[in-house]
Amino acid sequence: MHVSIVGSGYVGTTVAACLADLGHDVVNVEIDADTVETINAGEAPIHESGLEERIAEHAGTNLRATTDYGAVRETDVTFLCLPTPQADDGSLDLAIMQAGSESLGRALAEKDDDHLVVVKSTVLPGTTEGVVGPILETESGTRVGDGLELAMNPEFLRMGTAVEDFLEPDKVVVGATSEGAAATLRELYAPIVAREGTNLVETDIREAELIKYANNAFLASKVSLVNELGNIAAAYGADAYEVLAAVGLDDRISERFMRSGLGWGGSCFPKDVDALRAGARAQRYDPELLDAVVAVNDAQPRRLVDLLAEHVPLEGARIAVLGLSFKPGTDDIRKSRALDVIESLQDRGATVVAYDPVAIENVRPAYPDVEYAESAVDALEGADGAVVATDWPEFDDLSFEGMARRILVDGRRIDVDTDELDVYEGLTW
Repeated sequence: MHVSIVGSGYVGTTVAACLADLGHDVVNVEIDADTVETINAGEAPIHESGLEERIAEHAGTNLRATTDYGAVRETDVTFLCLPTPQADDGSLDLAIMQAGSESLGRALAEKDDDHLVVVKSTVLPGTTEGVVGPILETESGTRVGDGLELAMNPEFLRMGTAVEDFLEPDKVVVGATSEGAAATLRELYAPIVAREGTNLVETDIREAELIKYANNAFLASKVSLVNELGNIAAAYGADAYEVLAAVGLDDRISERFMRSGLGWGGSCFPKDVDALRAGARAQRYDPELLDAVVAVNDAQPRRLVDLLAEHVPLEGARIAVLGLSFKPGTDDIRKSRALDVIESLQDRGATVVAYDPVAIENVRPAYPDVEYAESAVDALEGADGAVVATDWPEFDDLSFEGMARRILVDGRRIDVDTDELDVYEGLTW
């Protein structure tokens, strides 16, 4: 199938490379010329496991990138994979989505054949039909249902495992306005939905839009509940990991997302939960439980620094922060709890030296006064204390010999020899 992808960010690039890997002919439409050049050179514009080799394999054959929206006219279906950032009040900022829809609509005005437009970006219910659809109709001169079809196909990609998540998902959700649109997506995803363990969910567009939010709100709520229970366990002197391992044996609960610690971050959970809260209030519903979920999560970095302060006077202290990305396996720092830890340490007068294997250059522009080390060992050298903010595998079995004071507060439960430390504190254990 001939497919166009509008947007070459984290989602768009992953979707393009994976669809090419499935044998489809894919063109990425992107306004940033440097990103286009990178993809056409067979390189990945983002750090994601398994992505670089797929782009290298397919670039120049069945995968290419361009700044020309006219390329969509040579395709059967276009996926809108555009950012929907967070506005100051937590709601979605749809400006990029609207601009992309306008450009796509103008390009489709010169196409004679039918075309399917699929929104893959995360948007609140009503956006696909109430915002994207009318823009496409106005700019293309074609009516939805009469030469133009709409669908919603939310993504469930996790940073660090996005390629695997796309090719081996637990579900593919298709929300469509017509059987023809649904049939096109069934054909597109046929190799994926044929695999054992993948469920195909076909529904209306509003339900498809909300499924993504409900999915992330549930998982974020589970993590915050686990952290709340971890805080309570720590107050009692109990090991939350032993407690929650037993709880996870209940098949109604499962063992997934049961690691208590510093909290969730990234591009999805914070934005999606905030957008759902803002959307609920716009519908005159007060989302008290989701408000509490966010409050618990936001408190964890402060709790970590408070715990460190019980052992180290922070004013003038040199503190090593291990890990900057919001999770291991990615260089994404959006809403990373590590940044909250850094700000809290600086507010209390500490000098921060930080290390991350891939995310330093993403952090440096916003935090120029932080000292950045070339390794975890270098970060620990001469430190009066250290905190673990991201559980990169390389942090297991660290040596703490070079620290001025061997004090470690762990927000992620790494594998560490506590006998090498004068003080070891786990945030929730």
